[in-house]
Amino acid sequence: MGTCMERLYNGIIKENPTFVLVLGMCPTLAVTTSAINGLGMGLSTTVVLIMSNMMISLLRKVIPDGVRMPAFIVIVASFVTIVQFLMEGFVPSLYDSLGLYIPLIVVNCIILGRAESYASKNPVLPSIFDGIGMGLGFTLSLTLIGCFRELVGSGALFGFTVLPETIYTPITIFVLAPGAFFVLSFLTAARNKIMTKKKAPAASGCNEGGCASCGNSSCGGHGAFYKVEPEDQKTEKE
Repeated sequence: MGTCMERLYNGIIKENPTFVLVLGMCPTLAVTTSAINGLGMGLSTTVVLIMSNMMISLLRKVIPDGVRMPAFIVIVASFVTIVQFLMEGFVPSLYDSLGLYIPLIVVNCIILGRAESYASKNPVLPSIFDGIGMGLGFTLSLTLIGCFRELVGSGALFGFTVLPETIYTPITIFVLAPGAFFVLSFLTAARNKIMTKKKAPAASGCNEGGCASCGNSSCGGHGAFYKVEPEDQKTEKE
């Protein structure tokens, strides 16, 4: 079960497909004009990821290496078609908003990448959790970008007016193509800044000068190489 939780953390935080791996940029930049579009696209991709990972993992010992990629595309395309028909029947407004980008899930780098690098080489349960993690990471990313663009660009959130025009003038560039690049770069930089701070905690007992000014040879760092000897010991050696 630890592996399954690791796959969830990996997809959502450590190897987020949008902010870390920078995959699936076409739908990320095109459909995130609103939060509901980002959420809908993310959830659609998540369903396809889970089902295709499961099926590819089940058939990993049956599919010949020579036709590996065509077989993956056929499996992914089958699930995309199912999702497309379900969206058209039950959420036609969202289906119309996403348009061509729903069938383009077939060639999404995230889905084919996970099929090739993980699902085709691992058991079913971890592959399912890998799909869930990557899908949730993608959904979270698209929803965040959509929320930011919709709020700043039109003063609304999930279609509801949050900032009336009487108190806020929308910055319409954020709902246009350049706004997608601005928001994506800002959120990516913010994520990297947060993760950098978490990965570099100060070691216990270290001073501000770093290892170069540290005389502690037992900390496992570089202090031993820069150990400063007291003046009386230097005199005795001379």
